[in-house]
Amino acid sequence: MLPDGGGDDEERWLAEGIAGVQQNAFYMHRALDSNNLKDALKYSAQMLSELRTSRLSPHKYYELYMRAFDEMRKLEMFFREETRRGSCSVVDLYELVQHAGNVLPRLYLLCTVGSVYIKSKEAPAKDVLKDLVEMCRGIQHPLRGLFLRSYLSQISRDKLPDIGSEYEGDADSINDAVEFVLQNFIEMNKLWVRMQHQGPVREKDKRGKERNELRDLVGKNLHVLSQIEGVDLEMYKETVLPRISEQVVNCKDDLAQFYLMDCIIQVFPDEYHLQTLETLLSAFPQLQPNVDIKTVLSQLMDRLSNYAATSPEVLPEFLQVEAFAKFSNAIGKVIEAQVDMPVVGAVTLYVSLLTFTLRVHPDRLDYVDQVLGACVKKLSGKAKLEDSRATKQIVALLSAPLEKYSNIVTALELSNYPRVMDYLDNATTKVMALVIIQSIMKNTTCISTSDKIEALFDLIKGLIKDMDGAQDDELDEEDFKEEQNSVARLIHMLHNDDHEEMLKILCTVQKHILQGGPKRLPFTVPSLVFSALKLVRRLQGQDGDVTGEEVPATPKKIFQILHQTIEALSCVPCPELSLRLYLQCAEVCIVGTNDLTLYIGSYYVTAFLMQAANDCDLEPVAYEFFTQAFILYEEEIADSKAQITALHLIIGTLQRMSIFGVENRDTLTHKTTGYSAKLLKKPDQCRAVYACSHLFWTDDQDGIMDGERVLLCLKRALRIANAAQQMANVSKGSSGSVTLFIEILNKYLYFFEKGIPQITNTVIQDLIELIRTEKQNDSQTSDPSADAFFASTLRYIEFQKQKGGSIGEKYEQIKAA
Repeated sequence: MLPDGGGDDEERWLAEGIAGVQQNAFYMHRALDSNNLKDALKYSAQMLSELRTSRLSPHKYYELYMRAFDEMRKLEMFFREETRRGSCSVVDLYELVQHAGNVLPRLYLLCTVGSVYIKSKEAPAKDVLKDLVEMCRGIQHPLRGLFLRSYLSQISRDKLPDIGSEYEGDADSINDAVEFVLQNFIEMNKLWVRMQHQGPVREKDKRGKERNELRDLVGKNLHVLSQIEGVDLEMYKETVLPRISEQVVNCKDDLAQFYLMDCIIQVFPDEYHLQTLETLLSAFPQLQPNVDIKTVLSQLMDRLSNYAATSPEVLPEFLQVEAFAKFSNAIGKVIEAQVDMPVVGAVTLYVSLLTFTLRVHPDRLDYVDQVLGACVKKLSGKAKLEDSRATKQIVALLSAPLEKYSNIVTALELSNYPRVMDYLDNATTKVMALVIIQSIMKNTTCISTSDKIEALFDLIKGLIKDMDGAQDDELDEEDFKEEQNSVARLIHMLHNDDHEEMLKILCTVQKHILQGGPKRLPFTVPSLVFSALKLVRRLQGQDGDVTGEEVPATPKKIFQILHQTIEALSCVPCPELSLRLYLQCAEVCIVGTNDLTLYIGSYYVTAFLMQAANDCDLEPVAYEFFTQAFILYEEEIADSKAQITALHLIIGTLQRMSIFGVENRDTLTHKTTGYSAKLLKKPDQCRAVYACSHLFWTDDQDGIMDGERVLLCLKRALRIANAAQQMANVSKGSSGSVTLFIEILNKYLYFFEKGIPQITNTVIQDLIELIRTEKQNDSQTSDPSADAFFASTLRYIEFQKQKGGSIGEKYEQIKAA
């Protein structure tokens, strides 16, 4: 097509062409200034002869053409002035320019004079235009012919015999205008396509790039067509669109078909597309296999959906023309015709169709499900998608209903929704599951039936259990925690005011999360426990047997579920968390409802299960929870710090329990005090033992006021503190800190104020003197914190003295100074 020349050669050829244009333009201007028509035509023809070159690329040829075009505008003004003065008739001028020696300059001059001819109105515009468009057939060189016809289109666009135009003729003139533009478009497209088939095969890609640079020359014709006032819907439907579609299909060129279909969609009005959908869509299956149909078709659907969104009054028209059915059928035919279309292309089409459906027919869930079903049909027989682009489109397809309806419940009604998700790989399934959970949290969606929850957990199964072939060990620890925390938050969004349905929900959740494996249970079980205990609080005062399958929702039934759930957690192993949950179950009645929010993270779940049993007057159940907590303490918790934390938690929980009879409570308190005395370190033993003193004296529970056992615990704590002092003296050569004695003193003061008769002012005075003696014996190793603690305690005693009344009298005999 073009000579094989280097870039330097092409620059030189362009410079030579420009120099030729400028030189001849100079002489042409001199002739114009002297009104020498003959010389003006001579030099203008020589100037235009520079456009006969075949050595320039389209980009360089365009530069040369624009130089000549600017000069031709001046020549046209001269011709117009000459005819206005009467120096030369336009008819004679029209004949005169046809004597130019070369056909290309002759046709440029003919088009220029033709513009003046039409402007003069001495002949109908339609006749001149018809003559010009036919004459331009004389140039069949693709590049030169394209620019010549582009020049014709440029100088004639404001002279078409359109409705309301000064050049309007008879009633058929609008048809002539349309025919002129269509004929010019068809000829230009043929020249443009022919460029691809000229030259060696090795330069095919280069020619494709060059053709791409020229596409706007062809597309401008369609823009001109869209601006003709006389092209109404009827003419567009009967004449314009069929002629354009026929040319697009018959050219059988990938680049031309893609670009021209895009032009049709972009330049003509949306209402025209809506009323001619069948004709327009019928062309898509006939396009070449390599044409990027998905992009063009997606743009059409996007335009029409935007049209519907901005003009709601046209929505009935979409139903009238059955837009959804036509798009759906067209996409099916395109996919069927292009057997080699990649999966990502097909899925992209369905994403656009779904977007169109959600914007135009948001109330038609059957349409949405139909799109998803068509996608499933396309993916059937294929394994899980590995193409990242295809999976990204699938995520977009599944996310669209969530974004539109802001309610996962609506998506759960789509039967094909989970079937589409089945084609995602494990990693993308997790991503989609997180998108679903985030949608629920963002819109605070409450899912209230067990059937819906069953469907939901099927969708997010990638997060709640190990998938086939999944490698969770490779997952980043922080990402895994975030995933499981999302599931935990989701469980709190499951609610139903009906007790029976809520119990079914809990059973459904339990069934799924227990499949999660040891890594997931510590995150998800606490949420299930707290949700169940909320139901227990709503059922306070109810009771019933747990036998049979169809049983009413009772506290016993729920506790049975909780026991199974926590037992599974304790096998992970995760003993500290399990112990906390067991205790929490036993104590649910004591803690107020607002305390349900105390759960922060998966580890710091406070004792809540024992509270529940206590609240519902289920002593055997509460006792069983404590039993399980003690078993975990004995068999699973070996770390000394964890033992201390667990033991203080047990003490605090047991102290608040009011459900137990004397025998059961004695057994539990005996166990607890025994564990306290067996801690590894003496200071820990001491603190646990004096904490046990609270188990024998509670203000708000009748019958639990055993002063003797309180005093026994405190004395035992003193002996352990003394033993700790002796061990410090042996190992360090000093008696060590007296902090433990001061802490015990504060416990004595607490129970002294409670009025326990066994705690007298003499006992407290003796302890104060003991602390002073210990401090004096170990004066070499002063402990500032212990000194401050002791001084603060003494100030408290003095303060109580000064208060007067019964409290002052109690403290009067104690000498703090």
